[in-house]
Amino acid sequence: MTDRVPYREAIALQPAALDACLKAVSSRLETLDVAPLKSGPVVLAGIGASLYAAAVAAAQMRSQGIRAFALPATDLYEASVDAGGAYIAFSASGRSEEPAHAMELRPAAATYGIAKADGTPLSRVVKHMIATDSGTDSGPNTTSYLGSLLTAALLADKVGKPSGVRWSELSARAAATLDQTRRQADKAAKLLAGKKSIDCVGAGCAYGTAGYAALLIREAARVAAQDWDSLNFLHGPMESNDKDSGVLLFGDGREVKLAKDLAAFGIPSVLVTSRTDVDDQANLVVIHVPGFSKGIGDAILQAIPAQLLIGTLSEDAGLPVCNFRYRQTDTKRDI
Repeated sequence: MTDRVPYREAIALQPAALDACLKAVSSRLETLDVAPLKSGPVVLAGIGASLYAAAVAAAQMRSQGIRAFALPATDLYEASVDAGGAYIAFSASGRSEEPAHAMELRPAAATYGIAKADGTPLSRVVKHMIATDSGTDSGPNTTSYLGSLLTAALLADKVGKPSGVRWSELSARAAATLDQTRRQADKAAKLLAGKKSIDCVGAGCAYGTAGYAALLIREAARVAAQDWDSLNFLHGPMESNDKDSGVLLFGDGREVKLAKDLAAFGIPSVLVTSRTDVDDQANLVVIHVPGFSKGIGDAILQAIPAQLLIGTLSEDAGLPVCNFRYRQTDTKRDI
């Protein structure tokens, strides 16, 4: 039996998946040796969507006093590269070749794996495994991506300064976000429909969300998309935008002014934000997501309307199911 379901169905499963993840990971962390992570520096490695999960996680860990940074797993393909005191490999399926290979090249290092289940190829090459138990997923990844983020948040609370976030409330907040943002997400999809390219912009944890969204757009809707750090986007990349391209922004800071400026330039833009002092205008759709916790908590919830609008883009393009056209044979390891 497959644990894959259509993309739209998997989006709806996320509140339950987050609840299951919270229980499973909280239990695992009771016995996990995190001493190497406290010493650091911590290198978080991934590929594809898991690289963007690592980027979100690293930004959150830094905010809690942990020396941490994210790298593509391929940057660790030389065994002599001594990048950190501990390594965390992210792989939604636990089967991705690149993070597993990066970890097996470091048999003497303190290595950790985060995947949706134990007993995967990743679990065989790391010293410590954390299974998210996020369950049924889709292609592209939905539940496993948010499960990876919640796992990183719980781990950061154990290793660094406690955030004080009530993670037990996250599942209900996710369900509310699904209901409350659906209409605006559909409106945003109509604004971005038919665009030749879509830039995705954010800073800190939201930069990882931007990367995840860009990948979803490429995979699910087959539209060219790219992620950008918010301030980097101002230094030239935005010059290629016009009425035939779009921009999807995440954040409450400089992203708000940028979204308004882009709209005034005639560039179709979508802003996902917790701020309530900005509203729709010509060329701009605003998706309000009430703040939950600055950083990774908000990143989890703000990913949901991005998934919804991309789901509509893919369906309107006649692609309700994401089947890769150019799948490669050397990216996954056998169970």
